[in-house]
Amino acid sequence: MAAPRVELLWWSGCPSHGKARAMLAEAMTELGLDPSTIDSYQLVSDEEAAREHFIGSPTIRVDGVDIVPPGADTPPALTCRLYRRRDGRPSALPDPADIRDALTRAVTTA
Repeated sequence: MAAPRVELLWWSGCPSHGKARAMLAEAMTELGLDPSTIDSYQLVSDEEAAREHFIGSPTIRVDGVDIVPPGADTPPALTCRLYRRRDGRPSALPDPADIRDALTRAVTTA
């Protein structure tokens, strides 16, 4: 079984990327994955945001797929990201269950 590629994309203007990394590392550890393999990228320009299809900080991708895919009309931008938790509440961080589910899918389909 090959380990999934896990990426954390962030922008320094949003303070939640540290907490997102901790949540991601915890979920990876629970699933027996090595959190030291997280590829962390700080985006600093609009050009990078466009190239990476970055719609806000923090963004987590597993095997190149956003764990919470944005709408097709969401433009790339250096901005803070707004997630909806599974209970409907807005949050600067993804729902921990969304992180676990994306990692689990990657591990079980590898």
